[in-house]
Amino acid sequence: MKEAFCKDDALLGNIRSADDSGDHFHLWWLGQSGFLIKWRSNFLLLDPYLSDSLTRKYSNSDKPHVRITERVINPERLDLINIATSSHNHTDHLDAETLQSLYKSNPSLKIVLPAANIEFAGKRLELPKLEMIGIDDKHPVNLDPFTFHGINAAHNDIERNELGQPKFMGFVVQFGPWSIYHSGDTLWHETLVSELLPHRIDLALLPINGNKPERRVAGNLSGIEAAALAKAIGARMTIGHHFDMFEFNTADPEEFITSCKRLSQNCRILQNGEGWCSAELEPDNSKTEH
Repeated sequence: MKEAFCKDDALLGNIRSADDSGDHFHLWWLGQSGFLIKWRSNFLLLDPYLSDSLTRKYSNSDKPHVRITERVINPERLDLINIATSSHNHTDHLDAETLQSLYKSNPSLKIVLPAANIEFAGKRLELPKLEMIGIDDKHPVNLDPFTFHGINAAHNDIERNELGQPKFMGFVVQFGPWSIYHSGDTLWHETLVSELLPHRIDLALLPINGNKPERRVAGNLSGIEAAALAKAIGARMTIGHHFDMFEFNTADPEEFITSCKRLSQNCRILQNGEGWCSAELEPDNSKTEH
């Protein structure tokens, strides 16, 4: 099993000590599609999976979820989270063990998720006092200082409930001068670029594990496709995710890196527990603060 770049006490120390003055934000990859954002003493946790629930669930099946990289932190220790997200109902994006532990340490926690999934999430999480805030692809949600815009995701298809609300989503999160796109899980679909272009994305967090039916799970962008999407939407930086968690569903990030270089697209590949700071990018002063 791969060692995390940073974990437990060291990771928590890095998070707490990261400079929260000025306009720049800090980000840490926590594994799979999970990212932690710190901006001006506000903490946003995107699609966290910080347990071994799937490894246990599938341990005696013909599709074992063997973990590749060690867990970076017990979620109960993250006692500084204001808001978390869940982009869809798959367990690595809506994990009861992770979110129950977070809620125990953060009783004021709010979770942003597709409005179509609130009933399902309530049954899975069994946290009746947890504030769940539904979002769709038409109406943004403001939870100061963050504004969330729902973006349709195809995993593998765009699915909607009887009210027309999408079940799989990505999120554009705006705060201060910044716009971050967290894709959730998605393939490229016909409206993806047109939905994202108006938001002038600074940082795109994109899956790179690809779409392989033999895995018997819904697929994602490949490294080549993720690089092309970042370029198409004008992202000033892109970071790959959704790899190095399970043996059966991962990818070599070299394809993503090589494709970004070919397209002159700024990119980073992080290790689990590794951080990144927007100081690499100067704030776009032509934007008004959100």
